[in-house]
Amino acid sequence: MKNQVLFRIGLVGTVIAAICCFTPALVLGLTALGLAGAAAKIDSVLIPVLGAFVAFTFWAYSRRDRD
Repeated sequence: MKNQVLFRIGLVGTVIAAICCFTPALVLGLTALGLAGAAAKIDSVLIPVLGAFVAFTFWAYSRRDRD
């Protein structure tokens, strides 16, 4: 059960990071908050976060059958 929860967390994190990386959703959200200037530098953080969540998802998937 715990490994399935880890897999779901990794999957949700991957989807959220991918949406923020590859769509203008993050830019629109930052603009609405008045932080549009931060959008130029946020990609240097989002790409590694996406990679980390993808790795976490694969790790959790490999452990999923051990429950």
